[in-house]
Amino acid sequence: MKVAPVILWLRRDLRVADQAALLAAVDSGRPVIPVYVLDDEGARHRRLGGASRWWLYHSLAALEAALQQRGSRLILRRGRAEVALASLMIETRAHAIHALHHVEPWWQNAERAVLRGGLNLCLHHGNYLAPPGSVRSGSGTPYRIYTPFWRALRAQMPPALPRPAPDVIPAPTRWPASETLDSWGLLPTAPDWAGGMAAEWTPGEAGAQQRLADFLDHARVYAETRNLPSQSGTSRLSPHLAFGEISPATLWHATQDLGGSTDTFLSELAWRDYAANIIHQIPDYGSRPAKPDFESLPWRDDPEGLAAWQGGRTGYPIVDAGMRELWVSGWMHNRVRMIAASFLIKHLLIDWRAGERWFWDTLLDADYAQNAVNWQWSAGSGVDANLFVRIMAPLVQSEKFDAGAYIRRWVPELAGLGDDQIHDPDPLTRRRCGYPMPIVGHREGRERALAAWAAMKAKDTPQPSPSDLRAWEWAQAKG
Repeated sequence: MKVAPVILWLRRDLRVADQAALLAAVDSGRPVIPVYVLDDEGARHRRLGGASRWWLYHSLAALEAALQQRGSRLILRRGRAEVALASLMIETRAHAIHALHHVEPWWQNAERAVLRGGLNLCLHHGNYLAPPGSVRSGSGTPYRIYTPFWRALRAQMPPALPRPAPDVIPAPTRWPASETLDSWGLLPTAPDWAGGMAAEWTPGEAGAQQRLADFLDHARVYAETRNLPSQSGTSRLSPHLAFGEISPATLWHATQDLGGSTDTFLSELAWRDYAANIIHQIPDYGSRPAKPDFESLPWRDDPEGLAAWQGGRTGYPIVDAGMRELWVSGWMHNRVRMIAASFLIKHLLIDWRAGERWFWDTLLDADYAQNAVNWQWSAGSGVDANLFVRIMAPLVQSEKFDAGAYIRRWVPELAGLGDDQIHDPDPLTRRRCGYPMPIVGHREGRERALAAWAAMKAKDTPQPSPSDLRAWEWAQAKG
């Protein structure tokens, strides 16, 4: 008797090792049909950005090779996920769909639509250290502040040991039709702007394992070097995590016993869980400030300033280095991300959502939860955020974190400058090097931001009602 297959629905979990949905599908004893659906319609304005689409192409190609090694293959479909999956269920007479939980609101919508369609959807956990929403306070409520969240999550760790990839993935007797990866137009053409990404990154599970192996060599001094843009102190694993090419449990177990300052790395890994925990509670966090008064902050409409920031032409070397690194390589050093975000929000007084959307399109590690939480942290509008009135001084930050070599690499017109000039060249040197003057002075930008903050607070201060005024006047008259 022919056994009905099961479908493995893949999204941002493109791996075969420690993949709970894949392992459950194999353990069912049924043939497995892995499928990836490119759903731009369901995601709408959150469709993958250009950089992420480049990564997706190569990640899917790597996954296809890994599946073939195990006697399987990858089926590609395009359109609404729930429609594509329903069609595939009919074509193959599949028994069930196995998938990992996703926290992004458009994927949550797709999961609900699949269930409403009467399909047998079996969801598993494995994208995070702990299921989003499961880390709760003593009163049973999910955390919104990072420090107690991390403390509670830490008490639940370590996660379960990562499970190896199956040696064989049972195949159906007949494969359904598949689209081709090349037909999706994921790679840039005319021009091909991805050369810097190709030189820097190896998408796929093997690339993730190699990046982890490289990181383990200096993980013990992570806390001491992670804030120095000129050094390779970060793990650079974020794109691999964003596409699920390596599980967070794998990273935890690989680093937890190394000693040194690896606890700092684990706390950063936990920040990813924290961000997912926030999106689980507030799905529209990427488009709406958590503190409503920030809707009335008088943001500036400044297309020229935004373009200068995007293109790395602000006249602040550390900011420009970061923005150019992002454009060329699809990645930016974490400390520089904070500096660049603060500059856009406070020096230029441009709405944080403009920066969030630019990062969504240009970052290889674009992750809805982390992108939204990090930008609202910088803006001061998040549930757990930096105060708006704490304004980073880019020139001070550049010198403090020894960014000279970093600037020389990404702002080549300044490469010949010494440490005394590299962070803030004088006007004559700028003209000689063809480098612009600052588009706004630090003091000017700071004072403008503080004035906007004061205006927002004044506007949102409750005004007394007429009855309140009469009561006050009566009290004054009575002395």
